[in-house]
Amino acid sequence: MNSPTVGTRVNARAVRIPSGTAMLDGELSIPPGATGVVLFAHGSGSSRHSPRNQYVAQVIHDAGIGTLLFDLLTPREEEEDSETGHLRFDIPLLARRLVDATTWIAGQPDTRNLGIGYFGASTGAAAALVAAAELGPEIGAVVSRGGRPDLAGPALPAVQAPTLLIVGGEDRLVIRLNEESYARLQCVKQLVIVHGATHLFVEPGALEAVARLAAGWFQQYRRPR
Repeated sequence: MNSPTVGTRVNARAVRIPSGTAMLDGELSIPPGATGVVLFAHGSGSSRHSPRNQYVAQVIHDAGIGTLLFDLLTPREEEEDSETGHLRFDIPLLARRLVDATTWIAGQPDTRNLGIGYFGASTGAAAALVAAAELGPEIGAVVSRGGRPDLAGPALPAVQAPTLLIVGGEDRLVIRLNEESYARLQCVKQLVIVHGATHLFVEPGALEAVARLAAGWFQQYRRPR
């Protein structure tokens, strides 16, 4: 993956977000004149330091939108999950953490007036859709990259936020799961297949396409608070 040519300067700071008894580490980045902020819900084996997430975040910044990249699990939970693999599929837990992060964002002086969107990957996409269904009109848009929206289950028809599902053309099983989930969504929606891309979008130009699609979706559907 090539480095992005975009270069919007952002005000970035490390943050800690309370969620129940847990404290979640994150990075909040707000470009000058931002009109919205996108919360990233990553999947298993990823973190706020993921080069893929960082790249997409940079492209979103260039669209005049801020980002919150944060870890849905604590370091101890990540260690546990690396051995058992069960927390990454605990969608109610992940969605609750995302709702708590949304509440936190809405209370910060530099973000409380910004529209809110979600960018989810893998099981994080299911958490984003469950959280969006719970919060209703508070969420302006949702984007899923190689996600598992099927794991959102009965929450899918309740999602109000315009939702974009992006899947790699070579990710056959996930395409089918996304098609089935797409049929259950009752909101404004779109399913885009990036031809030639596998699950992690490592092919030349694949992640760039994801970032461009996501930034455009958030620009189109950003909703001021």
